Amino acid sequence: MKRWIAVLVVLCCWRANGQQSIVTLPDEPANLDSVKQQLKNYHSCQEANCYVPQLEREADKAIQFLKTSVATAKPGARLAIVLDIDETDLSNWAVEAHDDFGYIPNDSNWCVALRCAKAIPSTLRLFREAEAAKVAVFFITGRPEGQRADTEANLKAEGYDHWEGLYLRPEDHPKDQTVSQYKSGDRGRIVASGYTIILNVGDQMSDLVGDPQAEHSVKLPNPFYFIP
Repeated sequence: MKRWIAVLVVLCCWRANGQQSIVTLPDEPANLDSVKQQLKNYHSCQEANCYVPQLEREADKAIQFLKTSVATAKPGARLAIVLDIDETDLSNWAVEAHDDFGYIPNDSNWCVALRCAKAIPSTLRLFREAEAAKVAVFFITGRPEGQRADTEANLKAEGYDHWEGLYLRPEDHPKDQTVSQYKSGDRGRIVASGYTIILNVGDQMSDLVGDPQAEHSVKLPNPFYFIP
């Protein structure tokens, strides 16, 4: 009797066409290797929902905000835009792909020292629009102050040739200070010096939230890493 029960159990596990019936988990997270391949495809493809076309569309929005604010500004107003650096002005794709999307500090620091980051063309286009409109450009980055010389050289080599200020994170910053708190503080200093921030652009929400905020903020796509 037990033998026949076992046979029935085996038979029940096969479909009528002879294929095995596999029970899957509907809520299982996506396979990591598959996600990484999706990210690579997203970065390199050219369809409307791919990385570069999305960057271009967000830059178009930012430029329109810039032009509108310039056109409606009061005479004599000191206007400024704020830009993040990594994955906003400069792409670190080379080191991201090399490290298979893992964060290896030595490799990231090596990339900064070699000034390996490349300009993101859509943001460079925005930068030049701000220059043409005589709007001051400020960079606020989470890079540490010790990387100032290499950061400046990389920006200039990639076409970001003039700016009003570059804020890097002090080496002695409070360890419990969040990115949004740090960047809000630097935006506060820009406002305190007499500027009106008409536009803020970054690839992380932590680049944009907090006070003071810009008149307009634009979030660029970045599914490659997350900074809270």
